[in-house]
Amino acid sequence: MRIFDPHIHMTSRTTDDYQAMYASGVRALVEPSFWLGQPRTSPVSFFDYFDALLGWEPFRAAQYGIAHHCTLALNPKEANDPRCAPVLDELPRYLVKDGVVAVGEIGYDSMTPAEDKALAAQLQLAADHGLPALVHTPHRDKLSGLRRTIDVVRESALPPEHVLLDHLNETTVKDAAESGCWLGFSIYPDTKMDEDRMIAVLNAHGTDKVLVNSAADWGRSDPLKTRKVADAMLAGGFTEDDVDKVLWRNPVAFYGISGRLQLDVPAPGALHEGNSILRGGE
Repeated sequence: MRIFDPHIHMTSRTTDDYQAMYASGVRALVEPSFWLGQPRTSPVSFFDYFDALLGWEPFRAAQYGIAHHCTLALNPKEANDPRCAPVLDELPRYLVKDGVVAVGEIGYDSMTPAEDKALAAQLQLAADHGLPALVHTPHRDKLSGLRRTIDVVRESALPPEHVLLDHLNETTVKDAAESGCWLGFSIYPDTKMDEDRMIAVLNAHGTDKVLVNSAADWGRSDPLKTRKVADAMLAGGFTEDDVDKVLWRNPVAFYGISGRLQLDVPAPGALHEGNSILRGGE
């Protein structure tokens, strides 16, 4: 079984997680830039973080046989801090990097005017750079937030088929599917979605344009949730081809829009710390 986790924050995880993910079938992932928990007070701290996602994390992942890609953006939560606004001006020099396969996470947190501005600006950056966009739907007021997001996408230069609406659930999947965007579901131990709910969504809506991720980060989360969904799909009557479509071919198709996926990496242990595959920097 091959698995592509399309949304996981490995900066927050250990090397043991990389090993366990590989053993479970994970061979590729996308790490979106996000809020680190501690508010950043300077654009420079974003740039150091972006460089780590372009350099250190791909190297770390490759040591465990996993192809690492990232998405870069000013995230919705920190878009409200005027000290972080200059990040938008510097993003273009990062969006041309080989390891960047989308603009993200963008979207809404509290649905403020500052978030409106950042979302529209970054959808335009995605269009300008020929990249898709990974859009975070808000954790509160999810349906109204999703509908507002879809309105902004429709007003942008980026076609909906180049947009992934993430963190969906049963209340938002219908509107999201009708928008023409791709559908992302985050599987968590306590919040968001779980395996059984995901199987119910797949039974109701099918497997087309559906991506399943663990979104594992510094909170209570599980980087093996993608494999657990795959197992639940098989137990629930889905075929191995269905599993491969949702857990591999769909994320490859979406992020493949960037033309930058690099899915071949050495087997675990083939690299050592003296070798460098750094892809970031200036």
